[in-house]
Amino acid sequence: MPPIPRQPASRKARHADDARVLEDIPNIGPSIAADLRGIGIARPQELVGQDPFALYRRVNETTGQRHDPCLCDCFIAAVRFMEGSGPVPWWHYTAERKQRLQQDPALAG
Repeated sequence: MPPIPRQPASRKARHADDARVLEDIPNIGPSIAADLRGIGIARPQELVGQDPFALYRRVNETTGQRHDPCLCDCFIAAVRFMEGSGPVPWWHYTAERKQRLQQDPALAG
């Protein structure tokens, strides 16, 4: 498979169809893109239908450490964006994440 071209971080997609690489997704920079690649998510379209909490748990399990819960917020934002929501800052999803993890702490892994 040929290498995935990378665009400068300042060129974020405005719509899911415009995202060619993970770094094109709003709220996803090189570090979070690397986390996603580490769990087998290589292309933006692979986020469609994913459970952001499961992605967060997989990153924690794969790396052997519990990451900052804000990473989960970024995953929620990325999945929602790729499923058609507009681009919003990751912290827009913090309250949702806190509520879900309070209801089911096992979601964090």
